[in-house]
Amino acid sequence: MSKKEISVFKVAATYIGTVIGAGFASGQEILQFFAYHGIKGTIGLLIAVFMFVIYGYIILQLGNRFKASSYKKVIMETGGPFFGRVIDLVITFFLFGALSAMIAGCGAIFDEQFGLPSVFGGVVMAVMSVITVLTGIGGVISAISFVVPLLLLAVIIVSIFSLFYGPDITVITTADFPFKAAVKNFALSGVLYASYNLLMAVAILAPLGDRTSDRSKLRWGAALGGIGLGLGAFLIFFTILLNMPSASSYEIPMLYIAGKISSALKFVYSFILIAEIYTTAVGNLYGFAARFTEIGSVKYKIFTIVSGAIALIASRFGFAKLVHYLYPIAGYGGIIMLISLTYGMINHK
Repeated sequence: MSKKEISVFKVAATYIGTVIGAGFASGQEILQFFAYHGIKGTIGLLIAVFMFVIYGYIILQLGNRFKASSYKKVIMETGGPFFGRVIDLVITFFLFGALSAMIAGCGAIFDEQFGLPSVFGGVVMAVMSVITVLTGIGGVISAISFVVPLLLLAVIIVSIFSLFYGPDITVITTADFPFKAAVKNFALSGVLYASYNLLMAVAILAPLGDRTSDRSKLRWGAALGGIGLGLGAFLIFFTILLNMPSASSYEIPMLYIAGKISSALKFVYSFILIAEIYTTAVGNLYGFAARFTEIGSVKYKIFTIVSGAIALIASRFGFAKLVHYLYPIAGYGGIIMLISLTYGMINHK
């Protein structure tokens, strides 16, 4: 791919696909960060969408400006020698943690939907991710942008039908369980949700910014990507609220809701969900491998395979637990990164 080949659609689709993996599309992230707060969760979601648009563009622009082949170039240029190294370590750690969560999410689907051992689903996801990442950034972008429209369509269908198969719509105003939320304050939930997603998305967005010489594509791609993420998040949010509190007892709430509508829809959604988990897993694994090795080298290939195997072992901790405990911590690390990026964007102008 030459720099001029990438389109606004591919920028937006890659951005969306990097973020909406197991936690987003399954409904578990939206449940933990927003739905437990009830209708007040909409404020947190609006904050998150605003941050997705603004900081998605900043990361893409900085990646373009510094001709970044990995996120490290952007982080070190904006954060300086001390904060750059600190942020780099945080991103590296949570890229691996998120990869483990994606593998665990696939295992949960194989268990809840197909009645198969969760480890089998984890192995499938780990192997698929490793194979794709071995092809480099071009393969990662193509894989991600292909799956995104399918997922958004599936979310829209399930959300619309849930209006007819859910309980009394007044449950939206009564569902409020903040004590169960991953973050107890609804506004802070929005900030941390966006910051940890951006913390992990920077691994793909930074090198993606260097795939075009037309910066307007990055501006529109970030805007469409952030709005697309917001649309999907709001649909999942209201769908889960309509099915509270029963939906909260499942590791994959959206699969439970799809099953209430139709067993066939649940079956189809499970495969689309696996595809979305795959897009985030390959993004995280690529960013992790690119941080330590030269893309395409023998060391890169060996490192990718070994990382996939270790993440598979770490995934046995469990999907819901990883989302509940790991992601809010990543959010605080993400805030440090966003402050650094803001300073870097202003300073380099």
